[in-house]
Amino acid sequence: MSTRSEEDPAASLSAGTWEDNARASEARSDRYMVGSSHPTVSATGAAVLEAGGSAGDAALAMAAMCFVAIPGMCGVGGDVFCVWYEAETGRYRAVQGSGVGPDGADVDFYRQRGFEAVPVGGPLSVTVPGAMAAIETLHREIGTRPLAELFAPAVAAARDGLPATDGLREDVTDAREKLAADEAAAAVYLPGGEPPLPGATFRQPDLAATIERLAAAPTDFYRGELAERCLRALTAAGAPFSGREWRDTRAEPTETITGTYSDHTVHENRPPSQGYMVLQQAAVLDGVLSELPWLDGRALRWFAGAATLAFADRRRLAGSDSRGWEDLLAPEIAERARAALEADPLPTVPSSIGTGDTTSVVAVDGRGNAVSFICSLAYSFGSGLMVPGTGIVMNDRLGRGAYLHPDHPNGLRPGRRPMHTLNAWIAAAPTGRPAFVGNTPGGDGQVQWNMQVLSHLLDHDAGPGRAAAAPRLTLFPGSDADAVGVRPEVRCESRFNDTALEELRRAGATVVVQEPWGNDGSVQVVAIDAAGGGLCGASDPRGGGVALGG
Repeated sequence: MSTRSEEDPAASLSAGTWEDNARASEARSDRYMVGSSHPTVSATGAAVLEAGGSAGDAALAMAAMCFVAIPGMCGVGGDVFCVWYEAETGRYRAVQGSGVGPDGADVDFYRQRGFEAVPVGGPLSVTVPGAMAAIETLHREIGTRPLAELFAPAVAAARDGLPATDGLREDVTDAREKLAADEAAAAVYLPGGEPPLPGATFRQPDLAATIERLAAAPTDFYRGELAERCLRALTAAGAPFSGREWRDTRAEPTETITGTYSDHTVHENRPPSQGYMVLQQAAVLDGVLSELPWLDGRALRWFAGAATLAFADRRRLAGSDSRGWEDLLAPEIAERARAALEADPLPTVPSSIGTGDTTSVVAVDGRGNAVSFICSLAYSFGSGLMVPGTGIVMNDRLGRGAYLHPDHPNGLRPGRRPMHTLNAWIAAAPTGRPAFVGNTPGGDGQVQWNMQVLSHLLDHDAGPGRAAAAPRLTLFPGSDADAVGVRPEVRCESRFNDTALEELRRAGATVVVQEPWGNDGSVQVVAIDAAGGGLCGASDPRGGGVALGG
């Protein structure tokens, strides 16, 4: 059975420290563990595992429930990236589920319409969604139960309704303008002209029918009647899709890319994911942060400095079809970067290229399989465009990811996937077996917070609860196309002590102090063979989710 931490929660609360509260929020188990940013999503995954399903089955069921319970963050019209471990074969694998923009959209298309950047929101911001392509692949590779069975809880929840959460109301409120501009979206998310009230039953019958249909035939989204409906809606709104982009969309499994940190091998998604940036930062920071006190001001300088260099290289070199990122992982490049940061702890790098919202889940089963899964619409409710009669909201990934610079490796052109913020990770022990499984939503914050969490776990034995809840810093802007050129700043939660923040300021950072829990990420972490034995999981208190085991 699932148990909680041995500590007395009441005693932890009375101590009044976030560290004690984080430990008390950990879940422990000897059989399986799941985590997500929504209790119903976690409960869905736990039920699958309790019934004998695999970690892959649990992740797929949780994904469908995310589409229903957290519709502003993810959906059929979005993307999916995943890293998993197969206990039977000992292999780590990945899938990158994202698509290309319209065949008819190149730099001139946008320039002629007066755009300096691809718009964020609206029909011209949409890429072909990769979510269902990735889900089809995941089911084929690691699913053991029929997709219709795994999706059934989500279908029922969409049809019969779930209680609206404060988070749903906030998401709808934040995206109100673009949702109100689309008749189909407004009818679902702004009933009577207002966002759903927390606690009110929130139903999505069209989405229920769509998910049920896709459970029976996932490829219908790309090469069937549902694809035709999506194309009609997008082209009628002005997006120059030909249809070929949809028919050609696939998401085949790949090998992971890897790096080393604290004697562990970190497995990540390959491009178009920018997950390689976690490995790049890890190569620079390995052996440095373990020598510094946890959350010390000098450690914050190293975190911020490594992220600064990584984003500068990302903006300069990275594209989904370029190989420049590979050189950045070379040991001699990491050593050169480390030396540069020792001389100048927080270099000033122009935020230029020269010439979101997301949610995630983790699952580990009793056979040792592990899955890190992340899905997104890009910004909240993506483009704001809903395909009538389907409940499908389209992403705005093209607006977030592609540059209007034709000669850049990430420049917009037909047939090129834009670089992508989504990434998932598993850290393997020297034995080769998974030691930690984790991820976080948060746009360009992902690669920074994933690195910070890895350091907390491996340099300081923080454990999942403290690693997920620890105060975070975020370099802004990262690489989003609409934010290039903005003056950089380091956003820090106020739980860092004043001495640590002053250290950053002395290094030259423009420090912006946030609320104590002002970061918008929602880290999920599971430790395998955790201290004391078994599994230990935690869900970020910022996200309102839960880790559950059995």
